[in-house]
Formats: sequence, C-alpha cells, structure tokens
Amino acid sequence: MRRGNVKNMGDIKDFNCTYDNSAGIRSEVTEGLGLTFPDAYTHCDTMVTLSKVLKEKDKAVICELPFCHTLEAEAMGGIINLGNEIAGPRAGGYVCTDVEEILNLPDMDFTKGRIQETLLACKKLREEGEHVVFEVAGPFTILNVLIDARYVFKGMRKKPEVMEKVFWKLGDQILKYMELVKEYGGDLISYADSSGGVNILGPKMMEAVTVNFTYPFLKKVEQLADDKTMILLCPKTTLALIGTEKAKFVDHQLEEPIGYAQACIHMIGKAHFAGQMCIKNVGYQLNHGIFKEVKLL
Repeated sequence: MRRGNVKNMGDIKDFNCTYDNSAGIRSEVTEGLGLTFPDAYTHCDTMVTLSKVLKEKDKAVICELPFCHTLEAEAMGGIINLGNEIAGPRAGGYVCTDVEEILNLPDMDFTKGRIQETLLACKKLREEGEHVVFEVAGPFTILNVLIDARYVFKGMRKKPEVMEKVFWKLGDQILKYMELVKEYGGDLISYADSSGGVNILGPKMMEAVTVNFTYPFLKKVEQLADDKTMILLCPKTTLALIGTEKAKFVDHQLEEPIGYAQACIHMIGKAHFAGQMCIKNVGYQLNHGIFKEVKLL
C-alpha cells in the first residue's frame, strides 16, 4: 500500500497524497445499481445508496459524502458539470474573471439543490447507524470552481486586501456549512483545501495563508468539536499548521494497532482534530497504535 510522502519545502513540509485504494465514484461502484446518472448525484436516497456501496467496495468503516468538491461553489452560483457514472461532478465553467467579483456572489444557499440533498443524505446515513465523514472544501478549492486560478494568484500578489475579504467571505460560509453538517449528524467533518497546498502556493504564500486565515478559521471550527463530532484535517493543512508553529502533534496510545478511520471514530470526544493521514486512505493502519491529535496552539 502506498503512503503519502513528505518532503521539505522551507519550514512547511508537503504531503503528497498518493492513496489509490479509494478512487471514489467509478464504474466498479455504480455498475448494476440501476441508477441514472448524473441524476443520482442530485437526490438524497441515491446518494445514500452510492455512499453505502462505495463503503462496501472499499472495505471501509465509514460512509463518505459528498462525491465531489463542487457543492459549495454551486451553492454560490457556480457552473457545474454533473458528470456521469464514471466521473462525478466537476467545474463546468467560470463565473468570475476578477477576485473582486467573488465578493458580489450570493452567500451559499443550503436550503435547496444538491447541497441540501447531501445534508439530508448525511442525516439518513446516521439514522441508519453509519458513521459519516463529510468532506468540506476550503477557499482555494471553492475558488477553483468559480474563477481561473491565475486570477486568484494575481489577486494575492496585487490585491491582498481584497483577497483577505474573499477568504473570510468564504470562510464564514464554510463555517455555517460545517455547523449544518454537525446539525445533520455528521460525526467526522473533514476540512481539506489541497488546491492551496504548499506545492502550489510555495512556502512564503502558504505561510501567509496559514497564519492569516487557516489558523484563525480553524480556531472557530474547533468550537464544533465535542463528544459527538471531530474535525479531520487534510495532512497538507496539518503540516502547514505545524510548520508555522500554529499546531503540534499530541500522541495518544491506543490499546492495539487499528485502522486510521476506526481510530478517528474511537477518538471522537477525546480529540478535537485529527490529521496525520488522508481519511481517503481507507486501508491505512496505525501499526503502533498511536493516534496523533492535531492540537492548535
């Protein structure tokens, strides 16, 4: 089994996500289900079916939602190509050509469309006794659907004050989304923004984003963690926080070697943040039985 490899990039290490045993929606999963695509990506009941089958095919212990990283942008008016039974929803075209236009987009509408149906799917899976890891996208991933990345980088160089407003506009909406995920029963809320990793931004820009946005944002998110909910971080985010001295690992010795996802379930109520491995690496084992809590400083 392949693992993510860590390499030095200044003070912030990068996590090269190379998992290949949980490739998400694919013909192996959808074959024989009698579902119509892309319609199946738009309804609660069919999402529940897909999530359960994906769990079974991957021999996982948790159900995964959603099946793409486009819900947030779509809820703000983004254009989405819903895909088919082989490839899930993805960006279908940009709605902005300047970062200032992002500030004029409506807030995310959680009351209708795919985002509402996905929240309902989460609730139903939990009512059926499933553990759900609900993946929420970060600002760079959302922006990738709304605007060409070159305009984002141009904005970060030439309009830093505008980009700060953009980040917090998105951050406030993401937080509301995560609050709803918790309300709908999601016990493992995953936050990832791989489109804004150090391998893309570079060490200097990554440090600025981590210190000025990611850390204070996650301090707010931390309030959602309790005896029923834990926050999972993409290892790219974890390593950025540790590299900027905004977080540290705290080891918890478990009673026995255990799978990472199973350990996350076990640690709900005992740790606020996990983030030592990508939760999509469904077969990853903590061979020494050590769970590394990500502790914000």
